[in-house]
Amino acid sequence: MPDQNLIQQQKRDRRRMFADMRFRAYGILGLMIAGGALLFLLGNIFTTGYDAFRQTVITMEFNLNTDDLGISQTASVEAIQQANTLKVAKQALYALFPEVSKSKDKRNLYKLISLGAEHDIRNQLFNHPESIGSKVTLTVPMSSDVDQFYKASQRGEEIKSRLDQQQQQWLQTLINKKMVTVKFNSDFFTRADSRYPEIAGIGGAVVGSIYTLMICLLISFPLGVAAAIYLEEFSRDSFITRIVEANINNLAAVPSVIFGLLGLAVILNTFNAPRSTPLAGGIVLALMTLPTIIIACRSAIKTVPPSIREAGMAMGASKIQVVFHHVMPAAMSGTLTGTIIGLAQALGETAPLLMIGMVAFIANVPGTPTDPATALPVQIYLWAESAERGFVEKTAAAIMVIIVFLIVMNLLAVLIRNKTRISNK
Repeated sequence: MPDQNLIQQQKRDRRRMFADMRFRAYGILGLMIAGGALLFLLGNIFTTGYDAFRQTVITMEFNLNTDDLGISQTASVEAIQQANTLKVAKQALYALFPEVSKSKDKRNLYKLISLGAEHDIRNQLFNHPESIGSKVTLTVPMSSDVDQFYKASQRGEEIKSRLDQQQQQWLQTLINKKMVTVKFNSDFFTRADSRYPEIAGIGGAVVGSIYTLMICLLISFPLGVAAAIYLEEFSRDSFITRIVEANINNLAAVPSVIFGLLGLAVILNTFNAPRSTPLAGGIVLALMTLPTIIIACRSAIKTVPPSIREAGMAMGASKIQVVFHHVMPAAMSGTLTGTIIGLAQALGETAPLLMIGMVAFIANVPGTPTDPATALPVQIYLWAESAERGFVEKTAAAIMVIIVFLIVMNLLAVLIRNKTRISNK
């Protein structure tokens, strides 16, 4: 007769084995669900936004005669700024369809090209003033409705377009003349925001984000490292020190909108910092990032073996020399990693920037940190709120760009950490 204890033990072993198998299956299932959701999200963003990197354009001949422009051939920069480029753009399009004579039809015909054509003509006048009075061939963007309709027709898709039958016939005539093409949308990366989706870009938002992160880094990194060094190496265990440490840990978990309220109340209203600028945004994000950098730097300092400090002290080095010559080089890997991760978090923040006014419509690329600007996540928020269909693909494309930035920053953190570790060895 088999031993009852052995039978019970075998049953327990089988139950334990099945429990392990179930746990592994649940873990694999969870990873598959999470990975599938991530792939679905990224796939949806890519399929929606990749068309924003292509732009439908038309190549036409423009007659830059002085009568239509309303300027002379020796016009100054101020006069060129006031030139009637709208009339020149209309006349160029009307010349392709001389049979169109009614005012209503002419208005519908001009809706085929973007108002960005006026911008391109004015740039031609600024860059080549000698072309005033002559004919030039320029490639200008078409309207957002034409852009979506033409790219969808290239893919073999049918969409509900706002172009009427007459406009579609005019467009087909231009296509048959091989005047309409699709090119890489470089304007998406160089231009600032616009009310017209076909010429709206992220250039201003990217520059604003770079300025904001630069201000954030210049403020948060030295202050965070200095605070971490003092708390970890020089401070005594006292009641005040414990309060400071508790507050730092609590601030790391405070919602970002609270820092926006702090920036609105203190930085803007008390210190009168310029509103809607990367300077104010960088200060707010620096306050938000500071606890993360302090915690990361303190953790890195704690990992430095005490033998390094003892060896430095035994060689006659002072406390400060030991910290800056031996401890901090060994802790720099974790410090830089935490700093870059904190900056990556700051790059994606929207709420603090909304509170300090960086949600304003900015149509120019900022030249300095004190110029009005917006940031990339705020730009995405603004476009997502727009009712124009053309901004849907722009929003998805901007999300793709910010995802690339975040991936690059995290890869940079990994590379710096690994390289610093190798150097320390």
